[in-house]
Amino acid sequence: QVQLVESGGGLVQPGGSLRLSCAASGRTFSSYAMAWFRQAPGKERAIVARINWSGGSTDYTDSVKGRFTISRDNAKNTVYLQMTSLKPADTAVYYCAAGPRWSASMTSGRYDYWGQGTQVTVSS
Repeated sequence: QVQLVESGGGLVQPGGSLRLSCAASGRTFSSYAMAWFRQAPGKERAIVARINWSGGSTDYTDSVKGRFTISRDNAKNTVYLQMTSLKPADTAVYYCAAGPRWSASMTSGRYDYWGQGTQVTVSS
């Protein structure tokens, strides 16, 4: 069992930066693949970035490549999403998720545990 708690969301101006954190409970955190998803109003939840158990492999959806960076600290049971050059289109509730394995593609992964979400609003 893994419990996930996100933090770090807020209101930021276009072009600004935020760092989201996801703190996990449980001794097996380091064995999980982790991901960040987001859901904008009226849209389906979609994956933004993922990272394998060691941090050696990462993947990003095209719209955030070069702007977002996912990382993890297994000693702290925490995964991060550094977001830069934020745009109004990045406005959403951001969720972290944990899954048992690294899947062949970003969209085919299974995630068994989810956080409650943190709101990110990009607006002037």
